Amino acid sequence: MPPLNVTSFPRRPNSTDESFTGGALALMAAMSPNSPQNPAVKDPKPQEPAPEFPQEPIAHPGSDEDMTPRADHGEESYRGSGRLRDRVALITGADSGIGRAVALAYAREGADVAVAYLPEEEDDARETERWVVDAGRAALMLPCDIRDEQHCRHLVAATIERFGRLDILVNNAGFQMARERIEEIDTAEFDRTFRTNVYAMFWLCREALPRMQSGSVIINTASIQAFDPSPTLLAYAPTKSAIVSFTKALSPTAMKRGVRVNAVAPGPVWTPLIPSTMPPDHVKQFGKNTAFERPAQPVEIAPLYVFLASNEARYVTAEVYGATGGRTPY
Repeated sequence: MPPLNVTSFPRRPNSTDESFTGGALALMAAMSPNSPQNPAVKDPKPQEPAPEFPQEPIAHPGSDEDMTPRADHGEESYRGSGRLRDRVALITGADSGIGRAVALAYAREGADVAVAYLPEEEDDARETERWVVDAGRAALMLPCDIRDEQHCRHLVAATIERFGRLDILVNNAGFQMARERIEEIDTAEFDRTFRTNVYAMFWLCREALPRMQSGSVIINTASIQAFDPSPTLLAYAPTKSAIVSFTKALSPTAMKRGVRVNAVAPGPVWTPLIPSTMPPDHVKQFGKNTAFERPAQPVEIAPLYVFLASNEARYVTAEVYGATGGRTPY
């Protein structure tokens, strides 16, 4: 074997090497806090409104028009890239909040959207419809009360009748009321919370899953309340724990059909649900206890639903994706 020619290796610079010293100084300068900022890289904390909010209480279920400040669903910022082209999604609670943001994002990603909402939220739902149509996709408007099992069956049947299939089911609609004491929660309210948040999810999945083809997706909306429950949300928090458990229990069975099942667990998000169900002093400081010192806007949660619905997440099932502003306790 010929001798190793050590001179073929570049000389290692030392502390007296001017080129090396200059490069190190340049690197240190670039890392300095006073170095020029890349305009494409922005601090996420001040990008959306922060407390204290001038929001006044509003009647349940609330309307986006009554929000101060108005919620950001991505109307001016979300840009699609065709990740859900020609798919069909059914989204409950799609009139406002996270539901509207997901509907808008899905439409801009190329999906047609069935919009399920309470009849009393017609005005907000029509705004969602406007953004879906503006994105060049079809919107099927489905006013209903998902506490009724027959209504849930109708949602699935109507979606398939209109579009010929159902590729994405997003169980997003939810009900909550803040109460200081357990005595303040009557049976009717407790029942309404579970029927809206848990029973409807069960009915919709049971109806949809046998009709979904391989490659379809179910996404449930859980919450940080499933892992770090607030005493004032005594009825609501257990429903979110049930959603997490349901998601993980359904996933293996659904995967035998080639259908993925996941959940998103948001922390505080600025939606009409907040000022319509929580005490005014809590609303004014809503989200202050996160690392961002503000709540999320719906547009900041929607990309998780896009990812989980897309082919990029084809190896993801039985997972719970948190977006809690740094408060995730699990």
